[in-house]
Amino acid sequence: MAELLQYTITGIAVGMVYALIALGFALIWKSSSVANLALGQLVLISSWFTYGMLVQAKLPYWIGFPLTILFAIFLGWMIERFTLRPLIAQPILALITVTLGVGYFLEGVVTFIWPMSVAALPRLFPQEPVHIGPAVVSQEYIWAAGISLLLFGILSLFFKYHKMGIAMRATADDQMAVQACAIPVTSVFSMSWIFACVVAAIGGVLVSSIGGITFGLVETGLKSFSVVILGGLDSFIGCMVAGPIIGLCENLGGGYLTPLIGPGIKDIIPFIIIIIVMIVKPYGLFGETRIERI
Repeated sequence: MAELLQYTITGIAVGMVYALIALGFALIWKSSSVANLALGQLVLISSWFTYGMLVQAKLPYWIGFPLTILFAIFLGWMIERFTLRPLIAQPILALITVTLGVGYFLEGVVTFIWPMSVAALPRLFPQEPVHIGPAVVSQEYIWAAGISLLLFGILSLFFKYHKMGIAMRATADDQMAVQACAIPVTSVFSMSWIFACVVAAIGGVLVSSIGGITFGLVETGLKSFSVVILGGLDSFIGCMVAGPIIGLCENLGGGYLTPLIGPGIKDIIPFIIIIIVMIVKPYGLFGETRIERI
């Protein structure tokens, strides 16, 4: 019982972080219909940048973390301004391919600047474990889930009440109508990429605080991709619901199937879910039902 409860709590906590990262994917998809295939590399480079600030430059947290957010904002603006904006009105496949190229470029930058394969961030959260019933859970999971929930709440209020948030929602619904109202769509695109990079950076720091920094963080971005597939490409609510489901399936499968099937099953469970969802419900749990012939 204690083992099941522990797998459940930690799985939901990690799934909340997946959902936070997936929110960045959904933001870009809703505003511009571009599938961001560089999501994992954005998580990777932000985590290594945080390591550079806190460990290599030895900056205190109150300087290092804001610098990470500023780096994410700058990175999002750069990607949109210099790689995607020149391709507006080009075939959507070209835009998607560019994000793939951006991802490989970022991965190369990481390898060039931080050639080591493994590193760890300084301890960000208290180390005393928390007892929840019979389960003993590290506080890192609790903090990661709490911060993810807090950011979901802040972003929800932003999209509901802030002018830019409303403009982003409107752009997602009808770009032509938004342009007719003299709303600068390019600014909305730029803000979408900035938001995506910021949530990827925060998600990367949370995941790194639990499992360290490795090139496996790219897979974290891919697992977040499975969240948007399950929840629906254009659904924020879908991200919030699908994230814990993916995290739970991954953790329970890893805990109980590894002795039967072997190591590695935990990492492929999210991708098995992608295949099943694409066959059974291709638009996800909350996605808009829209089938186009290509």
